Formats: sequence, C-alpha cells, structure tokens
Amino acid sequence: MAQHPTPARNAEEELMVKLDRESGYRRLTGKWAVAIAFLGVALGLFHLYTAATLPLPAQMQRATQLAIALGMIFLLYPARRGDIKGRVPWYDVLLAILGLAAGFYPVVFYEDLVARAGLVTTLDLTVAAVGTLLVLEATRRVAGWPMVLVALGFLAYALWGNLLPGLFRHRGYSLARLLEHTYLGLEGIFGIPLGVSATVIFVYLLFAQFLEKTGIRQFFVDIAMALTGQSPGGPAKVAVVSSALEGTISGSSIANTAGSGSFTIPMMKRLGYRPEFAAAVEASASTGGQLMPPIMGAAAFVMVEFLNIPYIEIAKAAAIPALLYFTGVFLMVHLEALRSGLTGLPRDQLPRLKDVVLKQGYLVIPLVVIFWLMDAGFSPARAAVYGMALAWVFGLLRPATRMGIRAILRTLEEAARSALGVIAACATAGIIVGVVTLTGIGLKLSNNLLDLAGQNLWVALFFTMIASLVLGMGLPTTATYIVLATMAAPALEKLGVAPIAAHLFVFYFGIVADITPPVALASYAGAAIAGANPMKTGVESVKLALGAFLVPYIFAVSPSLVLVGATPLKILLILLTATTGMAALGAAVTGHLSTSLRALERLALAVGGILLVDPGLMTDLAGAAVVVGVFAVQFLRARRQPRPA
Repeated sequence: MAQHPTPARNAEEELMVKLDRESGYRRLTGKWAVAIAFLGVALGLFHLYTAATLPLPAQMQRATQLAIALGMIFLLYPARRGDIKGRVPWYDVLLAILGLAAGFYPVVFYEDLVARAGLVTTLDLTVAAVGTLLVLEATRRVAGWPMVLVALGFLAYALWGNLLPGLFRHRGYSLARLLEHTYLGLEGIFGIPLGVSATVIFVYLLFAQFLEKTGIRQFFVDIAMALTGQSPGGPAKVAVVSSALEGTISGSSIANTAGSGSFTIPMMKRLGYRPEFAAAVEASASTGGQLMPPIMGAAAFVMVEFLNIPYIEIAKAAAIPALLYFTGVFLMVHLEALRSGLTGLPRDQLPRLKDVVLKQGYLVIPLVVIFWLMDAGFSPARAAVYGMALAWVFGLLRPATRMGIRAILRTLEEAARSALGVIAACATAGIIVGVVTLTGIGLKLSNNLLDLAGQNLWVALFFTMIASLVLGMGLPTTATYIVLATMAAPALEKLGVAPIAAHLFVFYFGIVADITPPVALASYAGAAIAGANPMKTGVESVKLALGAFLVPYIFAVSPSLVLVGATPLKILLILLTATTGMAALGAAVTGHLSTSLRALERLALAVGGILLVDPGLMTDLAGAAVVVGVFAVQFLRARRQPRPA
C-alpha cells in the first residue's frame, strides 16, 4: 500500500490526544506506515473471513487477534504518552516482534498444547510469562495504568493470598500454575472477554467504519436538524437527537463528544446557552450513545457470554431505558430553553425532513437488516457481515461514498486501529477473570457485599453504583463491566434482581462514569470545545443525565422496564408513565414548567416523577396525582399573571 503522509493535526485531534489515550498513537510514515497497514488489513481480513464462515478453534481465534494487536500496539503507541513523532525506536520493534511471537505461539503449537494439556514445558512457561507482561505493557500504553494496577493486584492475590487473614485468605498458587492458567488455557487472557472481542466486537467496529463511509453521520445530523432545529433551543436538541442516532453505530463517548461537539457546541453557544450547559448537553448525549440499541457499547456483547442469551434479547431489554435516558436529556434541554427564552434556528437554515429521508433514508437499511437478521436467528457476527456488504453497495450510489479496493483496505486498517484499545482491555480483563475463577474471590466479594449491605437490596445497589462509577473513572467501560459482572452482579441476583437487570445496572453506571466528576472525560472534552469550566460541566452533565442515575434503580427493582414479564400493553403503559415522569423530573431540576417553580413544587415534581418512572399501578396513580396537581397550580398562576400590553 502507498505511504500515508502525516496529516495536519486539527483542534479535534489535539483534544483527543490529550483526553483519550487511544488517540495518542504515533503518526507514522514510510515503511512503518506500510507495516501498520499490512497488519491492520490482515487483522481485518482475518475477522471478515472467520465471521463469514466459521471461527477457528477458540484459542487459535483469540490468539491470532491478540498477536496482531500486540504487534500494532508496540509500533503505534509510545512508551511515554505524548511522544507521537513518526519514528519507532528499536526496543518497540523488538517488543512488537515478541508480541507477534508470543501471540502466535498457541496457534503454531495448538495441537501439541492440546495433546499434553496440564503438562507444561519450560518453553511454555517462558512464553506465558513474556506474553502476560506484554499484554500488561500494551494495555498500559493504550488504556493507562489503572487497569494494569488492578490486574497486577489480582495476580499478587493469586500468588500470595495465603498470607492474607480472614475471609480473603486462600492457599496461594505457584508462579508456574498461575502462568499456565493465565496464558496457556481458556480461563485467563484467552478467556471470555477476548473471545467476544475476537468473534463479535471487532466485526461490529468494522461494520461501523463501513457505515460511516456511506455518510450516515451527516444523515443523522440532517435528520436531527430537520426534526428539532426550529424548536426552542434547537441546536441543543440537534445534539441530543444526533448523538442518540450516532450512538447506534459508535461506542466511544469521548470520540462522539469531540466529533459532533465541534459542530453542535459552538452553535448552542451562539444561540445563548451557557458554555457549561452547551458542553454538558453534548457530553451527556454522546455518552448515552453507548446505551442505545441496536449496536451498544462493546460491553453489551460481553454480556451475551455472561448471561448466555442472544444479543438481540439484550438490545431489546435496553431499548426502553435508553429511550428514557435520551427523553430525559431532551426534556431538560427544552425546559432550559423555555426558562432562558431561547429560540430555534430559522427555517431557511434547516434541511427539510422529506428531502433528507428521500435522498439519504436508505442509509439506515443496514442497521435495520442487522437487527432483523439477529431476530431471525443469525449470529451477531454473520449479521454484521451482511450489514457491511449492504453498506458497501449503498455507498456505490453516490460518487463521494464509493469504496474501491484501496478505500476498503484503508477501512480495514482504520477498524483495526480503533479495536486495539478494546483488544488490550479484554486481554487484561481476562487476567482478572482468570484469577477470580482460580481463587474463588468473586464468590467471596459477592458474599462480602451482601454482608456489608446487610442483605438490603437498595444498599447493595448503591454500593454497586459507587463501585461502577469509581472503576469507570479509571478503566475502559468493557473492563469495568467485566470486573463487576464477575463480582457485584451475582450479589444483586442473590437479592432477587433479574439477571439481565443486574448486568444492565452495572453496564449503565460504568458508562455514565464518563460524565461523572471528578474524572469525567466526556465532560472534559465538551468543556475544552466550549471553553467552559470542566468541573462545572461535569456537574451539569450529571443533572442532564439524571435518568441514567435513576432508571437503573427502577429496572433493578421493577424489571418490567427491561421487558422481564412485560406484555405489549404493559410496555405501552410503562413508556407513557415513565416519559411523563422524566418530564416531571426535568422540570424539578431546571426549576421551570410553564412558569418558574417554587421550592415545594420542585420537590413535589421530583417525587411524582420518581413514582411515575417506577412501574406499578399504585405508584403510577400516586405520581400522576402529584404531577397533575403541580400542573394545575402552574396553570392557575400563569392565568393570574398580567399579560404584556
């Protein structure tokens, strides 16, 4: 392939490098650019082939992905963050070669390793030690220290757990036994997390790349502009609607904030929104994109393995909570616009909905087809392959989106680059899961959480939320979910929470950590674009995303919200009452309905809103009575106010 010139670094790229470790890669040229292109294309073609046919035996499939990913990471990511000049030092070349060798070792010697399972050689242990260290170093470069330190803590526990007193004491394992378990079997690095990455996650990242080449992001923005641009606070609503739509194909809250925020945030500021509020709107909307079916964040695909149910069932269960999340943000934006007297954009500056749908509506067909195929029983990977083929065909309809061989190869490379962080995180998460299965610490932590909560569900939910937020501030979303799905979700299930509700609870709070101070990277990205105070932006983001903090508690207690035991009529009633409840909560937070709200009215709306969001006849009736009462008071007060002359 031709050499890639180093592109000029714009403001968005500078911001991503600063806030997102995965964007801090070297800008390579010459032979190194060719090497990365070769490895990236090879990784993409490997996944396309195995998704379209059948995956290799589990260890070979996962090891192949890890080997190529390690080679790419050490060539792309420097040992010191920020050193992204287009040169690769000799020691990183050596590490890349070692990564390829250690990764492919289980592939080359697969039959031998299977034949003598449990009988390890000195070479096996040496490769296992080198491979484990390389995985940890690669993860440090891509994701940072927090996840590596957590993994090292678990490894230390496996080795020296016999030195601990009380509940967490175990007999301890030798280094040889730990290395064998971690690297030479399917319980550690090559366990479930990397398995999901190798069979599903990469394919969907590739599908997202193909779909983006068709121009679907601009279509989402145009749809949002046509639907909401003219209403009060139009640009902010454009940010919410477009981010909700973009979330169906993207799983990075920081990248979404930096990408669409560079367009929406300045527009919101020009309309009159405060910088902190404008940044918070984009950050909270972009973060919620990972919650939006049909293609949710990578952790949702890992959830399939933990729950042993089809992905389509998880997507269906997540649909109502995701809609409530965005409904809450949308209504908060609307009420803030009314309170501040903000208008929308002139109609002549907006596209017409009919024109947008007629000209570009076909772009969403691949998404619809994927959902239909999964519902018909196709595997997620196979459905993604058909979706990619369809996206490529639709791209041929316009000269600007046609993809020839070179464009396809470039897309394969870009998908491989975007997957490196997920692959490293899944491999290191496998170390953690491996130690949990080896030592039984997951059961001990689960029991300890129950004891700490005094067997009280609400207390256990609160502790799990705090753990999710804290871990989510330092770990990638996928890793946060895996750790807590192993340790906290079983405790919630013991207290009667439906399994899918328990796992979605962990999933939600791991995601909203991106907008929760003190470490709120999506909020910080929005603040940097808006020129706003980062901490104030984080606080505004939390207020806007109130639904994300409330709804998980509701579906944990009343699983009808995630379609457990719900009939169509019940689902319709849940949507109606919960949406009304989110509107009441939004009014309580902004302090405005038809007029300004008094303190007692805000409190009443908050209580009524919570009661309405909680599925149940008695709570719905009580909540409706409270909300209608406040509406009546507001209506009477507005009528008594003198009209302007």
